[in-house]
Amino acid sequence: MQIEETLFALLRAPFVGVAPQCSCTPDEWMAVYSLAVKQHVEGLAFQGVSLLPSSQRPPLDLIFQWASEVEVVRGQNLLLNRVASKITQMFAVEGRRSAVLKGPANARLYPNKLNRQCGDIDIWLEGGRESVLELLIRMGLLDPQTLDSESKKQDDSKPLDEKVQDKIMDFVEHHVCLSHDIDGISVEVHFVPSRGNFNPFTTKQMQPWLEHEIQTATLAEEGFYVPSIRFALVMQLSHIQNHFKEGIGLKQLVDYYVLLKNSTAEDREIVRQKLRSFGLFHVAQAVMCVLQRIFHLEENLMLCKPDACRGQMLFDKIMEGGHFGFYAAPKTETAFARWWRERLNVIAMMRFDFAEALWSEILYYKMFFSFIPLRIKYRKLWLKKN
Repeated sequence: MQIEETLFALLRAPFVGVAPQCSCTPDEWMAVYSLAVKQHVEGLAFQGVSLLPSSQRPPLDLIFQWASEVEVVRGQNLLLNRVASKITQMFAVEGRRSAVLKGPANARLYPNKLNRQCGDIDIWLEGGRESVLELLIRMGLLDPQTLDSESKKQDDSKPLDEKVQDKIMDFVEHHVCLSHDIDGISVEVHFVPSRGNFNPFTTKQMQPWLEHEIQTATLAEEGFYVPSIRFALVMQLSHIQNHFKEGIGLKQLVDYYVLLKNSTAEDREIVRQKLRSFGLFHVAQAVMCVLQRIFHLEENLMLCKPDACRGQMLFDKIMEGGHFGFYAAPKTETAFARWWRERLNVIAMMRFDFAEALWSEILYYKMFFSFIPLRIKYRKLWLKKN
């Protein structure tokens, strides 16, 4: 518990500008660092470490190791910003509006814009699925063979893993990954502003609002367009809910805290009125509870009243699984054990939001039955590697 509370204190410190109180042994400091790495917040936590008096800081060798990794994070953020600006200009030349989602758009709101752990670039591009795919192929950013369903069926030279991935991609309707990295950065181009919820009825309510709101995206000083705070509050709440089943990380909760800190009373009121119709009320209750626990979130910044039960479920998911649940699954797990664990996750999700859990299973079994021809052809019950 002290390890967790120390990490939370370090994360809070840059936002209040006051050094936290830390009294850790060298072993405890190593545990704090390991937890920060597990949650992908080592750059943010190091800002808190830098505020500590020398008598309370970690051992010197850990400080050096931690600081060197933060420098790598800073360099990656600079590269990410350059690539985001570059592809924004590429699409602008083609007469297309775009907006960067999450990642770099969130990082620019932090007290230190370069210390947020970064990954790939998610960018929305106007025009709809078919128009965007046609543009990406014409620009040489997308291999048309990856979209040719007939070639997928006829190409028996492909290994089974690639056939499975092709089949999964048939269900992905909201984005496509570019065939090649740009300057070493992976880029996902989104046809719609958000994947939405598992529940198609709440998604049908939410998507038109997001489509309208993203039209107000503004140009950031980093050289790419960013959507409004109210858009981000809705879209990223849906993103957290979407990943609850397999796991969500602490970094995504820090992002949401930063969004709330940068929101206006009008932003929060508009989002508050949409929570139920967009199917986001329960996850909002959980997020408010976790942010109150970790960041002592002020009541006036909350979107709704916290729910202790759902908040504890979300908190447990975060702390057990780490970044997107990567640390939750056993390293040596049979296919059946993995399947059973995923079904148990759905049962747990039903306590969190029954409708979302139900629709996630409907989608799962829709995919399951679509794989039957491949199972018969290869005489395999499980198509994924153990």
